[in-house]
Amino acid sequence: MDLSTRYLGFTLPHPVLPGASPLSDDLDAVKRLEDAGAPAVVLRSLFEEQITQEQLAEAAGLDNPSESFAEATSYFPSANLFALGTDEYLEHLRRVKQAVRIPVFASLNGSTPGGWIEYARLMQEAGADALELNMYRIGTDPGLSGTDIERQMIETLRAVKGAVTIPVAVKLSPFFASLANFARALDQVGVDGLVVFNRFYQPDIDIEDLAVSPTLHLSDSSELLLRLHWTAILAGHVRASLAVTGGVHTAVDVVKATMAGAHVTQVVSALLLHGVGHLSRIRQDLVEWLEKHAWPSLAEMRGNASLFKVADPEAYERGNYMRMLQSWRRR
Repeated sequence: MDLSTRYLGFTLPHPVLPGASPLSDDLDAVKRLEDAGAPAVVLRSLFEEQITQEQLAEAAGLDNPSESFAEATSYFPSANLFALGTDEYLEHLRRVKQAVRIPVFASLNGSTPGGWIEYARLMQEAGADALELNMYRIGTDPGLSGTDIERQMIETLRAVKGAVTIPVAVKLSPFFASLANFARALDQVGVDGLVVFNRFYQPDIDIEDLAVSPTLHLSDSSELLLRLHWTAILAGHVRASLAVTGGVHTAVDVVKATMAGAHVTQVVSALLLHGVGHLSRIRQDLVEWLEKHAWPSLAEMRGNASLFKVADPEAYERGNYMRMLQSWRRR
């Protein structure tokens, strides 16, 4: 069974790859992922905030508590918050690249052009085969318009593309007034891949301590629906490779994402829940599903349920919204 696919210019033996997660922080775990059949691996993100913190500390001595302006450090996350420091991240990337034969994708989490672009170059020099730029941006400033935010993100991509020669993917949020238009704008700048979507981590409120508390819930397959919707819409509209992440737990999830138009699916929560070996189980189940349904290859199935090819395009448009609301009946 031919499960091969093309993503970010690489020919991969199958489309199920481990996304950015704590698993990639451990060299032995990355080796186990390769042994389990991972076609590539995405390292966890290096954050713009920690790069900025370290740059300012180096330039102005902010890590010295005797300085009169040391209180400025409170504006930055604690260094203990991050699994790997910037230098540690680059060294880990080198070690991973030397230890495995599969492509290794580094990751930057940021939203503004700046000096941290230099780290994109350093990641390339450390051996990264591609870069995933995670554009996680929360617009809390009411004076900043959606157009302003999109412009900043486009300039960030342009700066990164100008800094490196390796492929660059952008990990998107679903929260845009016109996601299709923004995706096309990124495509025109030359993005090599679009990853749909990053997960929006929402804080809870501790009503006893009157504090905002972080919450983290692993995904389940129900989160896949939003990804399927937008992947099906983007497929055919952009030149870039498409990746689905969030809610991919089973071979059926991979089939659905491929039918929507995805070139790869990234798996994270399922591996954290079930272990590294779950990756090979998904791959084997995918082979069995395709054989059972007489598909000769994954490529022939890709995009056959996208907006351009589905028999009822309204399923992805406003018509389906109206039909769903009007069809509900009390039982």
